[in-house]
Amino acid sequence: MTARIIDGKAVAARLRAAVAQEVAAFTAAHGTVPGLATILVGDDPASAVYVGGKQRACAEAGIAAFDHRLAADVAQAEVAALIGRLNADAAVSGILLQLPVPEHVDGPAMTALIDPGKDVDGLTPISAGRLAQGQPGLRPCTPEGVIELLDDAGVALEGAEAVVLGRSMLVGKPLAALLLERNATVTVCHSRTRGLAAVCARADVLVAAVGVPRLVTAEFVKPGAVVIDVGINRTDDGLVGDVDFDAARERASAITPVPGGVGPMTIACLLRNTLRAARAATS
Repeated sequence: MTARIIDGKAVAARLRAAVAQEVAAFTAAHGTVPGLATILVGDDPASAVYVGGKQRACAEAGIAAFDHRLAADVAQAEVAALIGRLNADAAVSGILLQLPVPEHVDGPAMTALIDPGKDVDGLTPISAGRLAQGQPGLRPCTPEGVIELLDDAGVALEGAEAVVLGRSMLVGKPLAALLLERNATVTVCHSRTRGLAAVCARADVLVAAVGVPRLVTAEFVKPGAVVIDVGINRTDDGLVGDVDFDAARERASAITPVPGGVGPMTIACLLRNTLRAARAATS
């Protein structure tokens, strides 16, 4: 068996095109443009690349982009004040604080200051609580991107056994909640899970999000499983995922590559969340 490739670039391109059309319709109907404010603290090169990509994606979708860059030694109070101003700015539909931030800035505390109605990353405690309770709200972009890929691939989640490898607030925990909403039976694994490979090998849908290069080998993969690789790791061999792609592909029925799998979906879902936030603000 050789797995078919789930093409995240193609799915993301379709989603971004649909969002652009909907943004144009929203702007025509309301006379206002959805706006995304990004906050970058410090000069981390990877973060600067990510923010730049988000800014360009906004421009392509017709979303106004507000780019705020703060020095690495900025006082935390200044970050908080900026978030407060953006919360009050009607032109700003969504706010994104790029993580990680410098050590002297409390990232979770600053994220918690974002108005939940503008929390397009879905990371505030209120957004997380709404997700946990199944209430409407903005959802984290990468987990939503995973669900979008599974849907596009025609993967039946109801009744399926899903294993999420990783328990971060950014991906693992919210993705488990989204899978539960779709009536999957969900197991969350982590570094202290006993018999990790055997637990993962039960999965009809296996999602790896731990940040360990090629951790998931063939023994982790049930024959015919769908494997979603969220990991992006920089190695001497270039970018690799958390999954040993070549080995897993020989056992899985479908698999995402790295790069070109989940990554493109994150920005596409961010654009959609910004539009959703704009719509909610006008309703």
